[in-house]
Amino acid sequence: MTRPAVVVVGAGPAGLFAAERLAAAGAAVTVYDRMPSPARKLLLAGRGGLNLTHSEPRRAFLDRYPSLPPAVAEALDGFPPDALRAWAEGLGEPTFVGTSGRVFPRAFKASPLVRAWLARLTGLSVGLVMRHRLVGIAPGPLLRFDGPEGRVEVRCDAALLALGGASWPRMGSDGGWTTLLKGEGVAVAPLRPANMGVEIAWTADFAGRFAGQPLKAVTIALGDRIVRGEAMITAEGLEGGAIYTLSAAIREALATAGGARLVVDLKPDLPLDAVAARLAGARPKDSLSAVLKKRLGLAPQAVALLRETEGGSLPREPLALAGRIKAARLVVPGVRPLDRAISTAGGVRFDALGKGFELAAMPGVFVAGEMLDWEAPTGGYLLQATFATAAAASACIAARLGLPMAGDPVPAW
Repeated sequence: MTRPAVVVVGAGPAGLFAAERLAAAGAAVTVYDRMPSPARKLLLAGRGGLNLTHSEPRRAFLDRYPSLPPAVAEALDGFPPDALRAWAEGLGEPTFVGTSGRVFPRAFKASPLVRAWLARLTGLSVGLVMRHRLVGIAPGPLLRFDGPEGRVEVRCDAALLALGGASWPRMGSDGGWTTLLKGEGVAVAPLRPANMGVEIAWTADFAGRFAGQPLKAVTIALGDRIVRGEAMITAEGLEGGAIYTLSAAIREALATAGGARLVVDLKPDLPLDAVAARLAGARPKDSLSAVLKKRLGLAPQAVALLRETEGGSLPREPLALAGRIKAARLVVPGVRPLDRAISTAGGVRFDALGKGFELAAMPGVFVAGEMLDWEAPTGGYLLQATFATAAAASACIAARLGLPMAGDPVPAW
């Protein structure tokens, strides 16, 4: 019996995971990618520790996603964090929960997991065709690629597109697929930066002295949204976990109001009157910098940030100074560009999908991962939903082809 042929375009997490599941179900799967080797973005992201998912309870986990589409929520319920952890363990890479609740492979980095994963795909006879860029799709489906030896046409019974967003162009995710799909009548929301840094007009002296220094254990507020965490000073502004969590709201404020104002609390664990009381106990002869360091433990970059927000001059009166410390105000005129962002917002609109994750305008062609119009903060949420949408899309393809794909035993969440 001839096995149905499935072409997966994109050798990132979504593409490789769907390829694995479909090959295990009995499909003849070939993965195409324009880069020289697979999983390059995943390997780069995992150099400092591969954050696979998060250990939060379901409701808190789902609330992390800005405007979570129902289809992605359903996919997450079908393939929750414990399912991803079980999959990693099946590859010989057990996971652990860090102090922040984030989940990592015990090896911490991505390379051992990727090696084991590629070996599994080889065992399932999944073909990998590298250095082939998708340039066309026709009914059938018929896919056209430009490769080292010229144009290649590939017919298949079903195709999955998992080409990522546009935030890592040097790793293969350049967003070029948007023009291709729009030309075929597929509705695509504009790609925008997500989990990106913000731009702030620092003085040259401040940027030169403190770029690369962290602001630790602060809260950052935008309107009524308050996030606790860490931010990193850059030459252009700020980045880091606390900024990334607010990125969707910052982007919206810039679009609607033309700017955004952040309020930084440098001592969030102390109320205003307690900060003022500590400042009031300082010796009159001490310099302001010494007072802020000795009485409040503020790092030099935090003190400099205070001066930056006040044009260089700070009040000595305790209550007034405490007010500045509890609410240092920063004007954000813009964000870092898409090619400097960690991830992407926008993509194939969900109203462009028919049944499951199949494109309504292109029967037999499915989409998964970051190509779809959703976004997630850092902390494991992006990878978890990428795997989950790949699991859901591969199940839809299996159903279309009549393949008996075994369902996951969904852990309690």
